[in-house]
Amino acid sequence: MFVLVNLKAYPCDPVAVATAARDVAEESGARIAVSPQAAHLPAVAGTGVETWAQHVSPVGHGSHTGSTLAEAVADAGAVGTLLNHSENRLKLADVDGSLDAADRADLETVVCGNNPDQAAAAAALGPDAVAVEPPELIGGDDSVATADPSIVEDSAAAVAAVNDDVDLFCGAGVSTGEDVAAAAELGASGVLLASGVAKAEDPRAVLRDLVSGI
Repeated sequence: MFVLVNLKAYPCDPVAVATAARDVAEESGARIAVSPQAAHLPAVAGTGVETWAQHVSPVGHGSHTGSTLAEAVADAGAVGTLLNHSENRLKLADVDGSLDAADRADLETVVCGNNPDQAAAAAALGPDAVAVEPPELIGGDDSVATADPSIVEDSAAAVAAVNDDVDLFCGAGVSTGEDVAAAAELGASGVLLASGVAKAEDPRAVLRDLVSGI
């Protein structure tokens, strides 16, 4: 079970969260990664935690002011990237282009979708994983795995029908070890979460609880 912590643009200390995630991963044997703002990638990667970018743009080297170059992300220490998060939606062609960019830079990829149909469409593009995250549950107190388990089950089936080499992750409201265990039972092999860790007074304690269900 993969736990991917997206720090978004929350006012947390990315190095402190990354250090806690590294320590909990080492002591538990769980796979935990942290996805900070692009400017914080080198500092987070420097802790030794598995580090992911929040986005890469569908561009290569050239005249692309304001873009996030996949090669620059990799040079900063990232080993993977999120794409098409509900807070940073892309056109389908741009998702495909960003996947190509990530492939050039040897980055692992997770493409987000809102529902089983979007998960299936994302799986057809061949990412490493698809994450289903209903927007209405993002940042809330109810985990998708308990509030609407059919979305996870149906997405797992939809992704497998398109490409059974693509993993299914789920997110939105995930914050406890029980949520992680429930997600696994529904067919997910990873979870995405953000506020549950980034806004926590004690991120280390939250992370320990999260992996207790693995």
